[in-house]
Amino acid sequence: MTCEWVPDAEDALSFAADGFTVMVVDVGLPGMSGIEMVRELRNRGIATPVLILTARSSWQEKVEGLNAGADDFIVKPVRTEELVARIHALARRVVGHSATQITAGGLAIDTATGEAWVDGSPTSLTGKEFSLLQLLMYSGGRTLTRQAILDNLYNLEKDREPNAVEVLVGRLRRKIGRDRVVTRRGVGYRLTA
Repeated sequence: MTCEWVPDAEDALSFAADGFTVMVVDVGLPGMSGIEMVRELRNRGIATPVLILTARSSWQEKVEGLNAGADDFIVKPVRTEELVARIHALARRVVGHSATQITAGGLAIDTATGEAWVDGSPTSLTGKEFSLLQLLMYSGGRTLTRQAILDNLYNLEKDREPNAVEVLVGRLRRKIGRDRVVTRRGVGYRLTA
């Protein structure tokens, strides 16, 4: 996962339109509360899945958060493994997948274990290669722009190498088959089934 952190609800609302996969929100934000922020997201028509993660544990706040439009509510302390599993579940659901194993043509990945298979045989992918394949599989055959891939796989604050996407696509093609990732000149990349 590539994570971005913002200090308050106003900044989060500004970033929300950039198309994040899942947002994790605390209730106790400076200025506007996390629940108010979720309500505002939904009022703006932003359907990004929201997981509220907070130390507040009253059932009333849970109900209020879920009724405001949150998709999940977790009370701290929480194990990292559970938080990551819930984020993955929300990300899968957004693209119409409920199981952890996703297939496209002869390709298969398991988002819970990080395993990948090409035509039934296991293949070893680096973290970034796996993330790119997952992103392409989630796109459902749509073309992803280079910028969309950068935004999903690399932190906004890190200096990004200009050709990072091209290098990563080349490495992935060598492992899954060159013809499975199609380049649309001047547009981006898409996965073929």
